Amino acid sequence: MEEVFPVLAGVGLGLATHCVRPVWLRISLFVLYGLGLGVIASWISGELAVSWVYVLIDSAQVIGAGAMTAVGNTFWSRRRAWRVAR
Repeated sequence: MEEVFPVLAGVGLGLATHCVRPVWLRISLFVLYGLGLGVIASWISGELAVSWVYVLIDSAQVIGAGAMTAVGNTFWSRRRAWRVAR
C-alpha cells in the first residue's frame, strides 16, 4: 500500500505536464518534480529513516508512471482528434 502515492503522483505529474509544449521544459519539469515527489513519497512511507536510496527508487516510480501517463495521454488525444475530424 505504500507504493500507491508514487504511482498516483506520477499519474498526476503526467497529466499536469501534458500541455507543456517545449520538450526540454517538459523533461525538466519531470525531473524536478519527479525528484521532489520521490522525496515526499519516501518521507510519507517512512523509508527515509532506513536509507536515502529509497528516494531514487520512489523518484524512478514517479517519473516512470508520469512518462507512461504522458505518452498514453498523447496517443489518446491524437486518436480522439482523428475521430472527431473524421
